[in-house]
Amino acid sequence: MTRSFEDLVAEAEAAPMEGWDFSWLDGRATEERPSWGYQRLLGERLARASAALDIQTGGGEVLAGAGRLPALTAATESWPPNVAKATRLLHPLGAVVVHDEDEPPLPFGDAAFDLVVSRHPVTVWWEEIARVLRPGGTYLSQQVGPASVFELVEYFLGPQPAEIRRARHPEDARRAAEAAGLEVVDLRAESLRTEFRDVGAVVWFLRKVIWMVPGFTVDAYRERLRELHGRITEEGPFVARTTRFLIEARKP
Repeated sequence: MTRSFEDLVAEAEAAPMEGWDFSWLDGRATEERPSWGYQRLLGERLARASAALDIQTGGGEVLAGAGRLPALTAATESWPPNVAKATRLLHPLGAVVVHDEDEPPLPFGDAAFDLVVSRHPVTVWWEEIARVLRPGGTYLSQQVGPASVFELVEYFLGPQPAEIRRARHPEDARRAAEAAGLEVVDLRAESLRTEFRDVGAVVWFLRKVIWMVPGFTVDAYRERLRELHGRITEEGPFVARTTRFLIEARKP
């Protein structure tokens, strides 16, 4: 039987938010994965590194699942619940987790790492990445691209201006990396199908990814959510397009 709007929303509002683990959405939402396989690439780079830094590690899940870590591995994170979760997950693997507010400067000395990585960073401080990389070192990152899941964003916020839709363009990342003195050796982008199969999945997603619909609360958007519940019930999953890009840059 179809679950009620109130039941789905209440369940999503009560669900935990710590970490960067999206397994709560299993069976309720799907997202195609980029063809390059970020975690596999990460594991290959870690295997060759002597000192690695994961910026904005979330709960540490991606780094922990990438394979054996270099003897010197550090991770930064700003949100205290994530710092605690990442510490529990990464300390047994030999990595230190540092609380950092995601603003310059990074809490490390110059040329401290030969590998810096980041998956879905909110902000990229290219000059700081270049500073903490050793000559010959590499930055590897999978990032959210322009207008990602904007079908959902615009469902709640209405049409967005062109400059907002274009934000986070991979070519802008290329220019910023080069301006910081890095050489971009790989840049790839893909658009991927995403489905939300019930309104609870939408509520949980917007609570988790707080910058998608700033200030989102169920009370503020209750009627729009109720309409979405009816739409999914009658027509099937709400479909959006996720955009991702991979960038790899080297310090000469």
